Parts: sequence; structure tokens; C-alpha cells
Amino acid sequence: MSYGNHGSSLRDLPRLRSSRRRRVSSWDRSGGNDDRLTVQPGQTAVLADIEGCGSITHIWCTVALPPEAEQEPDFLRRLLLKITWEDSADPSVLVPLGDFFGMGHAKTGNFVSAPLQMSPEDGKGFNCWFHMPFRRRARVELISEMASAPVFFYYYIDYETFDAIEDDLGYFHAQWHRANPTDGVEQGEESNEEYLFGGTNTDGAGNYVILEATGRGHYVGCVLNVHNLRQTEQWNWYGEGDDMIFIDGEQFPPSLHGTGTEDYFNTAWCPTQTYSAPYHGITMPGGPNWSGQVSMYRFHVEDPVTFTESIKVTIEHGHANKRIDDVSSVAYWYQTLPHKPFGILPVAERLPRQL
Repeated sequence: MSYGNHGSSLRDLPRLRSSRRRRVSSWDRSGGNDDRLTVQPGQTAVLADIEGCGSITHIWCTVALPPEAEQEPDFLRRLLLKITWEDSADPSVLVPLGDFFGMGHAKTGNFVSAPLQMSPEDGKGFNCWFHMPFRRRARVELISEMASAPVFFYYYIDYETFDAIEDDLGYFHAQWHRANPTDGVEQGEESNEEYLFGGTNTDGAGNYVILEATGRGHYVGCVLNVHNLRQTEQWNWYGEGDDMIFIDGEQFPPSLHGTGTEDYFNTAWCPTQTYSAPYHGITMPGGPNWSGQVSMYRFHVEDPVTFTESIKVTIEHGHANKRIDDVSSVAYWYQTLPHKPFGILPVAERLPRQL
């Protein structure tokens, strides 16, 4: 019994399997209806500690706050999802809860993609369908860095167990980054057109870094969040930045060099509309003149970006890295262990800006 040569498409559903389905959830062990964990500020709650060989297939969760928590509306950046494979010293997933499930700025909203979804009511039902195989142990934790209030956490973690899994399966990883603000340049005496479209970038050195990893694996996508900090009545599009993905230490220009932010996220012409599709979408398009908060996703499910030694996924913050905005991201990828260790910013540096 092993992971097997099965996909997840409708065509593969008739294939009979021999895995064993299991679940860990927050059901009330007393038989009552208090089907939740109460997680206090500063507490780390172990959601699952699974021993043996298996694969997490689905995570659902939602969060409720008591009335006294109204002063902490940014709780989705204060709560961290942490996942550690085997008995590694470093977690492979360490991401603010809301960002992990596909939307930044500690906000929720209904959207549908293949691996991640936020579902009614108002996007407060979080779902993840990334498959996460493991060989000996999987440990899933929720870290609360709330200032004063507890949170009520409801969850399912669905998984399969096997006798063995193939050697060529990588471990799921997710990492959060932020540049607040990005290292751009002031407009000065330049015209609006010169500021947004002028200049050159011939090495990619100042790009915003979504992911930098070493080992063998494949990058499977990201969520990118922008808080537009430029105050102007002039045309204020934030997204002239090209994506550049450097594989296995290659020099500029990389093999994967794109043409603009909205192009990498598979939209076009400075989008202002909310949209969700299986592999790309805009969950928050910003306000008038692209003001305020933006969040978007791109998943490489059909077109993963493979690497054998290293990968560096980057994107310009405005053409030639001239924009000064608050940018954050989540990168999702699979790779061998051990991975390059990473941490996360302190809670005060994770909180979203107020509009």
C-alpha cells in the first residue's frame, strides 16, 4: 500500500485505492457541541501529530473571536500556521493563517481556486487541497500571537495513511515574506510616465523576493499582496514589475523572465476587477486608481517550476524597482529535506497597514 499512481481528476476517481482515510478535528470529546479549541494569547496548539507514513489531503478551518477581541481585527496575521515534517528542526510551513489560505492584509472574501478556497460566509471558511505526503511524522500547529484575546478555532485535517510512499515525492513548503516598504525611488522631477515606465533593470538585483530555496523540488505558486502607498491624483498603477525566476544559480537574464505583474498573474491591462479561477485570480483589486490593498494568486499546478539545486522567485516592484509600496507574499513549493531554514517577522512587523 503506497501513495500510488493516482491523480485527483474526475477521470481517476474510478481507480480503486488501498489507502486508509483518517481525520483529526476539533470535535467535542465530551459528546457535546463545543467543537472547537480555545487558544489563548501566546499559546501554541497542536492540531495534529501524526506518526507513520501518509499524506494530508485537505485542511478546513475557521476562527471565531469573543466580543472583547474587536480591538484585534488583524488576527489573521497574528495567528500562524506551522507544519513540520518528520522530526526536522525547522518547520516547512510558517505563514500567517489568512495569507496561507490565499488572501493577504488579514482580510477574507469568497474566492475559488483549485488548491485554496475561502468560502461563505464572507470567506471565513478556509480550505486547502494541497497534498502533503510524509514518511514518518507530520506535526501541524497553530501559534497565537494575539495581544489579549483568545480565539476559538474549528478545524478538520483529513489525511491518508500508507505502508510506504515513493522516494520521488517532495515535501510541501510555504513561506511568508514582506518588504514594508520596498526599496524604491522617489519621483522627484520625473513626469508620471517617466516614473512609472522609465529606467532599466539589467540584473534583477533589487527585485522583491518571493522565494529563495535550495535543494531539489518545484515551485507551485504564490499569493502576492500590495498596499499601494503612493498618494497621487495621477495614474497610479502599481504593477509594471516583471517576474524573474532564477533556477539553479543561473545569472541574469533568467530562463523565466516575464513582462509585467498582471501578466504573471494571467490577467491583463491593469485589472480593477475581482476574479477567481482554478490557477489564478485577484481576490482584492484595490480601490479607485488602484489605491489601497491588492491581493492576487498564481498557482503552477499544470506548469510547476522545477529546480535541482536552487530557485529564486522574484518580481520587480514597479518597473525597474522604482515603486515604494508595502509588498508581502506567500510562496508554495515542494522539495527534498532538509530545506534552507527560514523564520518569520515578529508580530508587530506582520500587521497590515490601516486604510
